[in-house]
Amino acid sequence: EVQIVESGGGLVQAGGSLRLSCAASGFNFDDYVIGWFRQAPGKEREGVSCISIGDGTTYSSDPVKGRFTISSDNTKNTVYLRMNSLKPEDTAVYFCAARQGERLYCPDYDMDYWGKGILDTVSS
Repeated sequence: EVQIVESGGGLVQAGGSLRLSCAASGFNFDDYVIGWFRQAPGKEREGVSCISIGDGTTYSSDPVKGRFTISSDNTKNTVYLRMNSLKPEDTAVYFCAARQGERLYCPDYDMDYWGKGILDTVSS
């Protein structure tokens, strides 16, 4: 059974940091691309960051570039999203998702498996 479980969310003040974890099981982790997505209240879901487990390449969207860092621990089948210098506009439900393949490509409409999401709230 495939499972993707996000953890590490919570409430933080603006300027603070959080680290999200995405624990995956039930598929061959090394053959997948893992992405973080978020959906703010009243807005559409957007891609945040993505990592190819096979070759380690990463991508971050412009709004988070330089503040968020995606990484993986392949021994634990876990992907992390370190979020620094958080802003109120980072408040959202954050989702982790997986797509089979090595090429760094993770559009939200074409991911194979999704977690349930976790809420991060940044207060001003």
